Amino acid sequence: MTASLAIPDSPARTRRGRRWGVIAAAGGAAVLGCAWTAAALINVPDPVTLTALAVIEPSSVGTWFPSRIVQAPARASDLPARPRPILDRVPWKGKTVPLMDVLAATHTNAFLVVQDGVLIHEWQRAGTGPETLFPSWSVAKSIVSLLVGAAVARGQLAETDRVSALLPELKNGAVFGQITVRNLLDMASGIAVPENYDPRHPLTGTAGMYLTRDITAFVRDNAHLAFKPGSKGRYRSIDTELLGLILARVEGKPLADILSERIWKPMGAQADATWNLDRPGGVEKAFCCINATARDFARLGLLVADQGRLNANRIVPARWIERIMTPARRDVDGWQYSAQWWHAPGGEDDDISAIGVYGQYIYVNRETGTVIVKLSDHGAEQDEIDTLAVMQTIAADLAADRPPASRKDP
Repeated sequence: MTASLAIPDSPARTRRGRRWGVIAAAGGAAVLGCAWTAAALINVPDPVTLTALAVIEPSSVGTWFPSRIVQAPARASDLPARPRPILDRVPWKGKTVPLMDVLAATHTNAFLVVQDGVLIHEWQRAGTGPETLFPSWSVAKSIVSLLVGAAVARGQLAETDRVSALLPELKNGAVFGQITVRNLLDMASGIAVPENYDPRHPLTGTAGMYLTRDITAFVRDNAHLAFKPGSKGRYRSIDTELLGLILARVEGKPLADILSERIWKPMGAQADATWNLDRPGGVEKAFCCINATARDFARLGLLVADQGRLNANRIVPARWIERIMTPARRDVDGWQYSAQWWHAPGGEDDDISAIGVYGQYIYVNRETGTVIVKLSDHGAEQDEIDTLAVMQTIAADLAADRPPASRKDP
């Protein structure tokens, strides 16, 4: 594989984020004065929480919102650790530099490399460890996709189903009657809820959905179309939130319970995760906010790398893995995309990623049997192309020494 460093980050993707703390700071400014009363009236977290969110690192947000537990099994699946050297000098912004320099420059909290089911490299910053829960941010979107694929395989859901039929309480049939599950999966719904992080407008767009204490009402009240569903791709977190509401409806239980039963326990997660809610006992923020260990994020990547299997146990349908590996018709903000997974510029056919704001990655390269997890406190979408190029280069280097017998059949 040849890593590509020449393609700049898409301006459209770059506009997708500013620091979430800035959102919270602006939200705090919006409720100064009669702060507690105002916060209640506009249905956002209390001023203490808003103030904290303005100053803490993105990796610390998980405990500041109510959450629901994603239960792990009584016994974790084996993730054998056999440390061995990996590439120690990597391409970075047109130069070749030590890997540790890249990890430091991108404010990395955890960096794991797994090949053929074996953990060959694990680094975590001081003060964290294998039991630390890190927030997924938008990596959660890719996990929601795996849950959708399982529901489709069981016949609970079809990609052609329309949102209005699945969630009639949202009422706006003129909008939701046009949008299919497929549109939501491929970020092609056309819903006009921008990925807004402008501090002058802290309660609109995705910023408003992140802070609201009533996600369902937010979705219902923001049912407007910017373009015809299916006509183009545009990254919109509300698309994933709708998928989460749909899953909870067809399964008849909260998303956290679905994740536990369908993936977390079957894949043998080592620890309970949590999924942040809009309010105590409320609705999961499907578009973000799963808090889990780095090793369990690696296990999720292994599921995709091994066609949805854990040993002989089928967890995610093989057909769904092929769905996410096959780019959708419409690019999303200049990147190939499919069912909530990114196909990075410069990558290959078996090269996909779950990506979250502030530098969260589950990189999967099926051809080389490589999974790389990187969890960070970096800029919103800063250095994504360069970071993925580092992962591609590491995977290609590992493949050069990989015995042919270690390759797993699809």
